[in-house]
Amino acid sequence: MLVISEAHARELVSVEDAILEVERTFVSMARGTARNFPVVREMVGYQDAVYGVKSGGDVVAPLLGLKAGGYWPNNAGKGLGNHQSSTLLFDPETGRATALVSANYLTGIRTGAASAIATRYLSHQDASVVGLIGTGVQAEYQLKASMAVRDLERVHAWSPSAESLEAFGKLVVGLGLDYVAEPDPEAVARHSDILITVTPSRKALVERGWVKPGTHINAMGCDTRGKQELAPELVAASALFVDEAEQAVSIGEFQHAYARGLITTENLRGSIGQVIEGQCDGRRDADEVTIFDGTGVALQDLVVARLAVRLATERGLGMSVDY
Repeated sequence: MLVISEAHARELVSVEDAILEVERTFVSMARGTARNFPVVREMVGYQDAVYGVKSGGDVVAPLLGLKAGGYWPNNAGKGLGNHQSSTLLFDPETGRATALVSANYLTGIRTGAASAIATRYLSHQDASVVGLIGTGVQAEYQLKASMAVRDLERVHAWSPSAESLEAFGKLVVGLGLDYVAEPDPEAVARHSDILITVTPSRKALVERGWVKPGTHINAMGCDTRGKQELAPELVAASALFVDEAEQAVSIGEFQHAYARGLITTENLRGSIGQVIEGQCDGRRDADEVTIFDGTGVALQDLVVARLAVRLATERGLGMSVDY
């Protein structure tokens, strides 16, 4: 079994690599050759942590594995990242474990990749202003991935943390973009061609009336029951796209509109993989508000981990363990 450290994972897989791999797996999902298994996502009652297991497989690739980990909000005081996870890959023919890959960086980059893919296929091609609600660690991945698919000029951002907002601004300017730190989420929403929400919020941060016609929204923060970033009325009035429908209405952003009866699964236009494959319409007109609910699926984790394993093997990196 090959063990790949966090440092090596960061060295091996780029933003562009992740976008390519994740787009391919979204297509495989749409074709029905790859699927994600039911998600385990629970509060563990220790250190206010949220723990999850996501698993899946692709019969054509072939590919089989799982990612386990979650969010430990008190880790910062211990000198650790709050997000901790690892991916385990198996040989689909035998069930033997073949690789253990540190997945903190890879989770961040695959999440940014999913958002960027939705932006590529659903936002206006000339979209140049991106808004970020939430400026934590994931915001950097979101921005860099967005820059890979759109020619961005300006970033508007809001965070409840003034320190985080300032630090993110330095990153944005360092990437050659204009930066505006906003006093509230409303100001961000009103200025954005592309709006990305990436927070652990449990209440709506964006209302329907704040979003201008033609905006594309990537709702990336909601991956657990009870989390919420968008008002249900905004969701109900928009064109809705998902990574996976079952997750979107159970643990994703769309859970709240679904629970209130404002939408059903019939209101989901399709998955982003179906859009790519031409199995469903994407944006239908210039004024349509589109929302991608990026709950995060196991196959995203597995394909970036598989790429890390392949590249590590080619370069002689990682540690081989008898198992």
